[in-house]
Amino acid sequence: MRKRAAARQSDVLTVLNASNRPMTAYQILEQLQVSEPDIAPPTVYRTLSALTDQGHAHRLESIKAFVPCRCNHVESVPVLAICEDCGSVEEHDGSDLLPTLTRLTDQSAFQAARHIVEIHGQCGTCAD
Repeated sequence: MRKRAAARQSDVLTVLNASNRPMTAYQILEQLQVSEPDIAPPTVYRTLSALTDQGHAHRLESIKAFVPCRCNHVESVPVLAICEDCGSVEEHDGSDLLPTLTRLTDQSAFQAARHIVEIHGQCGTCAD
C-alpha cells in the first residue's frame, strides 16, 4: 500500500531530525528501507523536494545533503554554518541579510526564488 505524501514527508523528517549530521538522499533511503524495503530513490527525492519547497528541510548545495529546518522563518534567509571537521550544521536566521541580497539581485532584474547561505569552516568545538 502506498503512503500518502504527508505520511511520507513525516517519515523523512523523522529520519532527518534523528540525525545530528546532514544526510544524503541515499542515506535517508537506507534508513527508510529498514521498515519499507520496497521504497525507491525517486520517492525519497520527490519527498525531499516537497519538504525543501515547503521550508521544512534545507538542501546543502555544496555537499548535496539535507538537514531539517530548525528555525521558524517565513521571509528569511537561512544561514547554514557547516563544520568541515565534524559535519555539524548550525542554522541561523539571516533575515537582516534579505534587503542587501534583494538590492544586489535587483541591479540585474534577477528574480530570486529562494535564498540560502552556506558558510564552511569549523564549529566552536572543533576550533578549540
